[in-house]
Amino acid sequence: MLEFSPICIYLVISPLVSLIPLGVPFPFASNSSTYPEKLSAYECGSDPSGDARSRFDIRFYLVPILFIIPDPEVTFSFPWAVPPNKIDLFGSWSMMAFLLILMIGSPYEWKRGASDRE
Repeated sequence: MLEFSPICIYLVISPLVSLIPLGVPFPFASNSSTYPEKLSAYECGSDPSGDARSRFDIRFYLVPILFIIPDPEVTFSFPWAVPPNKIDLFGSWSMMAFLLILMIGSPYEWKRGASDRE
């Protein structure tokens, strides 16, 4: 049982470390708000109107998709950080193919007006 004592200590300390920061604000918080505006509903500085479950235009979904595209670009460009004598011919040509796809896709996206604002 002595060899399991570090695990037992860890199981006691880790919940404390995670729960103490959650409990520290409660003694300092007040239940009454001094400003009634803090208790009112807030939506972009104006009173909320309409149904919250209405459908969004497809352009609202297109913007996040356009921002997700650079993430794999950065991920797939990591092989360029390898010294040139360590990357073989296949690695070089695969990166060239990836950059070619990006060079074709970016003007296509621009031509289709995916990033245009109305």
